[in-house]
Amino acid sequence: MHETLTTSDGRTLAYRRAGAGPILVCHPGGPGLSSRYLTDLGGLGESFTLVLLDPRGTGGSDRPADPGAYQLEHYVADLEELRRHLGLKRMSLLGFSHGAIVALAYGVAHPDHVERLVVAGGAARFAEEQLAAIDAGVARRENEPWFPRAKAALDLESSGSASDEELRQAMADMLPVYFHHYDERAERYAADVESDVPNGDAMRLWESEIFATFDLRSQLPSVAARTLVIAGDDDFVTGPTCAREVAALVPQAELVIVEECGHMLWVERPDVFVDAVVRFLTRPTTSVPPAG
Repeated sequence: MHETLTTSDGRTLAYRRAGAGPILVCHPGGPGLSSRYLTDLGGLGESFTLVLLDPRGTGGSDRPADPGAYQLEHYVADLEELRRHLGLKRMSLLGFSHGAIVALAYGVAHPDHVERLVVAGGAARFAEEQLAAIDAGVARRENEPWFPRAKAALDLESSGSASDEELRQAMADMLPVYFHHYDERAERYAADVESDVPNGDAMRLWESEIFATFDLRSQLPSVAARTLVIAGDDDFVTGPTCAREVAALVPQAELVIVEECGHMLWVERPDVFVDAVVRFLTRPTTSVPPAG
């Protein structure tokens, strides 16, 4: 069941709670995808109360009146409204994919309000070396039987011309690319999320204006929170190249690269993902391993 809050500009933001224990606020990716894509984060709710946000314009959260109101600072503002609504002086925050970029931006904007930060499949930018890694990751999958449909779906998403319903189908078709092994567990996950309708406004703005231009590198040294940067070694979109750059720039960062794993860390390697996150979030503050 969703809970809601009303933002300062009158929108509804929806979120759901799962699990028990200390609160961990969780922001999904996309942009334009709801918290449904996070499912149960591999069982992370056994150790934490997950507060799973539906970002603006997804799931139970209202779309802003302005179709251009999907910049990073808008998502950061919504997270700050959620923190205040939850009555948290400082919060532990997990962001995945685009949500990991939002989480980093939040850590820059509100360093005093973040207890610990988990950056799962995130990036500081997408420049030549990251784009080359994306192309190589896609090429590694070209002999898979599902690849033609997935490649067509990736091209449709990046075109910026798809409707919300076309994007829903495109997400279903491209999802196998995000896995190291697209097996029965991955297929069950795909079936669980296939009815979620993306927010095309958010996706189109990302592809047309933000993806090629955003760059957090100069700001990341101001992130004050201890930070876990975690990525799959076969993540074609925000893999080791992106993760190592983020970990090198955030002062109190540690880096975990999960072997034989794609983008959907908690689906493909739930044991490794949950263990790494739980260990990080519960480790005493006096012990901070260096970034690897």
